[in-house]
Amino acid sequence: HLSGILSSQAERVPSTMMNADMDAVEAENQVELEEKTRLINQVLELQHTLEDLSARVDAVKEENLKLKSENQVLGQYIENLMSASSVFQTTDTKSKRK
Repeated sequence: HLSGILSSQAERVPSTMMNADMDAVEAENQVELEEKTRLINQVLELQHTLEDLSARVDAVKEENLKLKSENQVLGQYIENLMSASSVFQTTDTKSKRK
């Protein structure tokens, strides 16, 4: 009777070890799955951030072009005013001194 108990306990040890090994593998797989999920979420967040930054760059470029155009118009306007005004006319100082 004692040998039957010992042999049944000996049979349970490997299955218990296999269960522990399987649990360890499952836990490792779960950790890997969680890490992959975290990385995927991080990549998606970075993609959204990149899209937002790209849209912002495009908006700034557009605003920059608009302001450059406005500056050209204002520069031309100021140049026209200066040329029409006698205050800004060039004077020939040599002829006036004589």
